[in-house]
Amino acid sequence: MAKAEILSDKLRLRIKSYDHRLLDNSCKQIVETLQRQNASIVGPIPLPTSFRRYTVNRSSFVHKDARDQFELRVHKRLIDILKPSPKTIESLSDLNLPAGVEVEIKTSA
Repeated sequence: MAKAEILSDKLRLRIKSYDHRLLDNSCKQIVETLQRQNASIVGPIPLPTSFRRYTVNRSSFVHKDARDQFELRVHKRLIDILKPSPKTIESLSDLNLPAGVEVEIKTSA
């Protein structure tokens, strides 16, 4: 009975990855798992991609004009699960996602 009290009205999954193809495949896998459990979902909703740009000198102390520029892109998706059941949460925890995909789970009332 304690588990039923812990369950909230909505679970929010925030999924991040550097590779957008890996992210889309993981979202597809999560949505298919949730649909098998007959869970009502909203998403995946694409969120803005964040860019981190770095500029580095090519040489140690001379030739200041010679620089390399690098960029990290973090792609993000959002999936909401409305009124999740304990079976749904268990199937999500058993899911085997590839390395490089980060899933953050938040509950809200």
